[in-house]
Amino acid sequence: MTKRPAKARILLIEDDPAILHGLLDVLVFHGYEATGVEDGAEGCKIALTENFDAMIVDIMLPSLDGLSICQKIRAQKPAQGIILLTAKGSEEDIVKGFKAGADDYVSKPFSLREFMVRLEAILRRAGKNTGDEEIRVHDLVFSGKTLTASSGEQSLELTRREMDILLYLYRHHDRIVSKKELLSEVWNYPDPEIETRTVDIHILKLRKKIETLSGGIALIQTVRGEGYRLEMEQ
Repeated sequence: MTKRPAKARILLIEDDPAILHGLLDVLVFHGYEATGVEDGAEGCKIALTENFDAMIVDIMLPSLDGLSICQKIRAQKPAQGIILLTAKGSEEDIVKGFKAGADDYVSKPFSLREFMVRLEAILRRAGKNTGDEEIRVHDLVFSGKTLTASSGEQSLELTRREMDILLYLYRHHDRIVSKKELLSEVWNYPDPEIETRTVDIHILKLRKKIETLSGGIALIQTVRGEGYRLEMEQ
């Protein structure tokens, strides 16, 4: 007798009943085991005490906002896949979400196709063995095991996604890596043509961290109209 694979468990924290129940129906239709919560504090408690393959969290929630929930989840579950739902689509708000620990975001209003593409990308990434290796560029050391970047006695934290970007650029440092390729290979998007600023914002944030640590070395180079390249030569 063939054993059927377990359904992926999804937690959805959203205070708008129409959106909550609509997305729960979509998730169940696609074969997922979905749990929905309207209250932020209650959702956070469930997120920290139960295991889910992915969590979808609205930013504006009663009792505890989505950014705070995201920070608490990330502190206790570093590898947890998290998508933020936001009515705020400005770059500043998106950056705040990534700083809080989100892997991706979906801005309202959104299409169900876009929602499912991003969720499935998070789930595929969760099933992959992400690199724990250590890489050295110039006098900088990046550790996939501790998720840190260091130079001498100075160090700072990296997110799992930032480390994945660095690893991919390092492995392909002899050529330019396009934004579409990063979406496909690092974010696992099945359709890299989808419109998103996720890559640009992550690269900007990562570049600032590296420049702060290195004293201004522009390790990640932007090649206009083509993509990104890791600068291996000083």
